[in-house]
Amino acid sequence: MLRMVLHRPRTPLVAQECPDPQPGPGEARLRVRACGVCRTDLHVVDGELPLEGKAVTPGHQVVGVVEAIGEGVAGLALGQRLGVPWLGGTCGVCAYCREGRENLCDAAQFTGWTRDGGYADTLVARADACLPLPEGLSDVEAAPLLCAGVIGFRAWRLAAETWPVRRLGLYGFGAAAHLLAQLAIHEGQAVYAFTRQGDAGAQALARRLGCVWAGSSEESPPQPLDAAILFAPVGELVPLALAAVRKGGTVVCGGIHMSDIPSFPYRLLWEERRLLSVANLTRQDALDYLPRAAAAGVRAQVSLYPLAQANQALDDLRRGAFAGAAVLIP
Repeated sequence: MLRMVLHRPRTPLVAQECPDPQPGPGEARLRVRACGVCRTDLHVVDGELPLEGKAVTPGHQVVGVVEAIGEGVAGLALGQRLGVPWLGGTCGVCAYCREGRENLCDAAQFTGWTRDGGYADTLVARADACLPLPEGLSDVEAAPLLCAGVIGFRAWRLAAETWPVRRLGLYGFGAAAHLLAQLAIHEGQAVYAFTRQGDAGAQALARRLGCVWAGSSEESPPQPLDAAILFAPVGELVPLALAAVRKGGTVVCGGIHMSDIPSFPYRLLWEERRLLSVANLTRQDALDYLPRAAAAGVRAQVSLYPLAQANQALDDLRRGAFAGAAVLIP
């Protein structure tokens, strides 16, 4: 197999050839067809999510085909197409798992961080972490939905759990936001897109997708928002988003890592505004989201890279060199 390996944070991934891994009990080996490039991968590569003392192959938006099955696995078949998401395994016995909140599992495993991920041509995954994929989505279309799509969906549902959302703000119009915008617009919401200052490409994409407004994150929207979701890992945006939502509105931080939130006046949080975070995903989130997104016609705008150019894809993501999502193809 060929895999792209991170040996130390803040160093380039290294291409390595090695024998195909063998699945252990409860595991399956997949032949990778596509793997999305996610900002969380950058957090791993840049050391913001620390390695646990060993090299790792990043990548957690994996589409592959089962080619070997370990002992004790039921319900999978050779040749079956599956998705492998960020949540790579849970203990099933801690309080959070018993409460149905496996995204907060005390002993969770994470694909591309604590388990080797999909920047490779083969991948071993826990069978119970693999997800069925809608037939109407190609490999490339499905890959970004497995994290950017599902995390956006979880944040979206959290934003609307108290009051209906008619006007939704999305800060950081990248992979997650451009997927969520399509679903939200399909559901009848007016979407306001906030981008880096001068990011004409992302603003143009937002307008093409049907957003009613697109501008820089420093601007105020023309109407108060019912809710805002932050996908950009920039803590300075939190006070701006709180100022943009109406009384009783919600701000959800959708990333796994964010720079420090600066101090802000209490009046921005007052009047029952809520500030929440989203952590990881559950398998049920994905099972709910994937068919719903496919039925709504959600499709990623994708920039393709060969697997061997994973470092270039990560650098382009870091620089904001493309709009939408990036996908590696072995």
